[in-house]
Amino acid sequence: MIRRYSNPISRNLVVSLVVVSALFVAGFLWLSAADFMQGSWRFVVLVAAMIIAIFSILSYFVTKINKIIGDEADVENAEIRRELTQNIAHELKTPVASIQGYLETILETPEMDEETRNQFVERSFTQTRRLTALLQDISTLNKMDAKAPNYKIESIDICKMVETISADTYLQRSSAQMTFRDQLFPPIVIKGDYTMVYSIFRNLMDNAIAYAGTGTTVTVTAARGEDCWHFIFRDNGAGVPEQHLDRLFERFYRVDKGRSRKLGGTGLGLAIVKNAVRIHGGDITVRNNESGGLRFDFSLKVNNFETARAKKSRRK
Repeated sequence: MIRRYSNPISRNLVVSLVVVSALFVAGFLWLSAADFMQGSWRFVVLVAAMIIAIFSILSYFVTKINKIIGDEADVENAEIRRELTQNIAHELKTPVASIQGYLETILETPEMDEETRNQFVERSFTQTRRLTALLQDISTLNKMDAKAPNYKIESIDICKMVETISADTYLQRSSAQMTFRDQLFPPIVIKGDYTMVYSIFRNLMDNAIAYAGTGTTVTVTAARGEDCWHFIFRDNGAGVPEQHLDRLFERFYRVDKGRSRKLGGTGLGLAIVKNAVRIHGGDITVRNNESGGLRFDFSLKVNNFETARAKKSRRK
């Protein structure tokens, strides 16, 4: 429903943030190593300026979206958009407010000991990483919502992709004493956008690592259909209360808001999963396992994009 304006706004937002990032890098070159390690006034001013710039940019684009909402004649669509932008604004304000609080404390407490100051700087950095993840997820969803998205179609080896994800998440799983059972047997190859298909399996893995619980097992299996592959991604953890299942794919919906933010989640991971599955001609459902834990069933067409191109060619 956001397609009319999400693409140009997303592009301008990304360009603006790239400019701020470039200026921030230039600022770091201005700092000496001693300035950085000691949290000098130069470092504090640089970080504060970056936060103010980012917050100003975000406020500007949220305002532009709200203006578009105000011009929208369809009341139902306007309400959906208004709720979405309110959620975006809220999610962006949280890390920015944390960073601002830490920096204000540093600025107003010149006698602060070095250990405490470094802790505050590290916490600020953690929040900037969260902010970056959030902006990346918003950008990904905007790409999916665009009327004419630029997909890079290629042959994707799902087995190799899942092996890569398993290696990339090994440390997180180890710290949670989690076992991963990869029960995919090659060849499993589809035509699609690698980045989006990767986001499906990676977000499901990250979700399991964050919420399944310590000592649990995550399993992925696949079965060949007539024109698609059917996948099951499940864990044997705590599962989700039934009243929340129908809303898990909503943008910014969280079962436990406080815990999700503490774990660094953006609230957009499963929304990205659902959109990426649909773009690849499939469907996805979620339910609790009878024996406990959460189960995602989804499908991906083998040649969804080739079929779409053929239909388009016939219409011409």
